Parts: sequence; C-alpha cells; structure tokens
Amino acid sequence: MKDTELLNFIPSQAIALIDNLLASDKLVVKVKGERKTRHGDYRLLPDGKHQITVNSNLNPYSFLITLVHEIAHFEAYKTFGGIIKPHGKEWKQTFQHLMLPFLRPDIFPSELLPLMAQHFKNPKASSDTDAQLALALKQLNEPNNKSYVFQVPLGQSFKLYNGRVFKRGNKRRKRYECVEVRSGKTYLFNPNAEVDVL
Repeated sequence: MKDTELLNFIPSQAIALIDNLLASDKLVVKVKGERKTRHGDYRLLPDGKHQITVNSNLNPYSFLITLVHEIAHFEAYKTFGGIIKPHGKEWKQTFQHLMLPFLRPDIFPSELLPLMAQHFKNPKASSDTDAQLALALKQLNEPNNKSYVFQVPLGQSFKLYNGRVFKRGNKRRKRYECVEVRSGKTYLFNPNAEVDVL
C-alpha cells in the first residue's frame, strides 16, 4: 500500500485490490477532513502528477467507493486524455471495470451488493444521487441525531449544518422542494440529505 494511512479507512479484504490500483508513482492520494460539498476529488497537478483526496469521515464502504471513483478519473485520463467529460461514458466504463472486483461479500455487506450491482449498471457522478444506495451506506455510519429530508414531515422546519433553516415541501419526482425560511427561495433536496429537525 502506497499510503499506510489508507489501511485505516477501507475494508481489510480490499487492501490487495487497492494496492494494484495505486501502483502508479504519478498518483498521490491524500485523506482530508470532512468537506460538506464532496466526498473526494481528483485533479491533475501542475507538476504532471495526479492527486486524489478522500474525506476521512466516511465509513469504510463509502470511503472505498469514493476512492475507486476518484481512481477511475485518473485511469480514464490516462486512457482517453483530458478532453472527456468528467463523468461521461469513458469514466463510467472505467469506474464499472475498476469496481467490479470489489463487489464481493467479503468486502461489502451482503445487503449492499444488490444495490451496488444496480448502481453500477450506470454509475452517477456521486453515489449520493442514488437515494437507495446512499441511504443504505449511511445506515452503516456511526449513529447520530440527524434525520433525513424524506423523514421530515411536510411543512416541518429543519436546519442544515451551516445554520440555514428550511421548511419541507412536496416531493417532486426524486427530490423534495424546501423553502428557505429567511429568503423565501425554493431549493431541491436529495431525500437522503442529513438535517436537524426543529
């Protein structure tokens, strides 16, 4: 393993597979503190190296999915060059190919595997946009006192991590309309967004 710190964040049965994916000396992996807007990211550095960051607050299964997601950006760049869309068909195919060896019951809990198999038929830019998979992954987090937007009663107020207060509205096709109390503006929320009910 290039970065022994990663050993603390992924399921032990995945270590050998990750070792193979991190074999390039052009790839730098860093573990970061919690970022609310992303689980990880990938970028080409000015010196020609490639950097991946993954949030340290993710559970081992979310961390592994995010790490492979970001490695897929690196591999897609190496294979197809820099002109492809970040989450286009080349990245999707690369992510599917890289993730397949990890979809085993000795790495992921068996209840996650059918959801992951479904998700990886057409992976999205973030596993958070797959409400079923995201909720199943969050169930594996340490318990906390948060609620999900879909659990908030219609018309009930809730607060985000940044202090902004919203009132839950109707469900659209997949997301929920929520009105910010201070501004009166309507925003769409993923059903699995974590909030504090007021």
